[in-house]
Amino acid sequence: MMRLYGLLFLLLLIAPFSSIAQKPVPELWGQRVHDDAQVLRHETIDALEQKLKVYEDSTSNQIAILTIQSLEGEVLEEYSLRVAEAWKLGKKEKDNGVLLLIAVDDHKMRIEVGHGLEGVLTDAHSNRIIRNEMTPNFRNSDFDTGVTAAVDAIIKSIGGEYSAEDTDAMADLTMTQRIFIGLGIFAFLGIFAFFGIIAPGSVGWIIYFFLFPFYAIFPALVVGLQYWYVPLSIYALLFPIIKFWLIKTGWGKQITSKMNSGSGKSGGRSSRGWSSGGSSFGSSSSGSSFSGGGGSFGGGGSSGSW
Repeated sequence: MMRLYGLLFLLLLIAPFSSIAQKPVPELWGQRVHDDAQVLRHETIDALEQKLKVYEDSTSNQIAILTIQSLEGEVLEEYSLRVAEAWKLGKKEKDNGVLLLIAVDDHKMRIEVGHGLEGVLTDAHSNRIIRNEMTPNFRNSDFDTGVTAAVDAIIKSIGGEYSAEDTDAMADLTMTQRIFIGLGIFAFLGIFAFFGIIAPGSVGWIIYFFLFPFYAIFPALVVGLQYWYVPLSIYALLFPIIKFWLIKTGWGKQITSKMNSGSGKSGGRSSRGWSSGGSSFGSSSSGSSFSGGGGSFGGGGSSGSW
């Protein structure tokens, strides 16, 4: 019994400190843009404040922005939800509020979406906005462009003018990841190109033309669709140059001779002819009297990092 009392006493002592340890939620102070991390220019804050005010006046949807220096050990999703609920973004009967939260030192961001907008500002839309509009700009420390682009995309998404489909499947990969994937693709295609170079007769040229679409499409996913012609041009030029060079050299003639003899009609050696293999392959003082309308949130939205 004494141990039970001791445990309860210890819990009573710890409980107040656990609540104190939570990162405090800043006051709304009648503003839509809270740049507590001081990463936005005053001109950007004023422009966003005005844009979001006009948007709320015309639609009743409330969008607020909060930049903080650090989460201080808090879970991003939990803190974002606490801020959105404390600010009561969105009208009470519509739950049409959105919070854009950015933790600078943690390199994390989240779009928190109210119940009433989850059908139009979906998790997929929020995820794409984070990856396509915010992440590239934040990696360049351009928070003004990233936040402005995110707000514009959120407004378009709510209006049904923003697609959740990606035109570039590798848009969110780092340059290092792109390089490794590109090397893997070129190595894979290089195996077939090698067999095409050393193959005798018309077989090699059949392989040459067969690989054209592969060198045009797959490497372009890595270097960018706008540069699709670069790997194709290199392949189109190097393949015949190397092939003709091998034909004229003694080493090349020796390989061709062996392959021709291996594919001849005599004996069981014909069954051992060459094969291509089967590899398995903050804030501004705009003077507006902004306040939350009592909206509620349920965890909808998306998180990301840069």
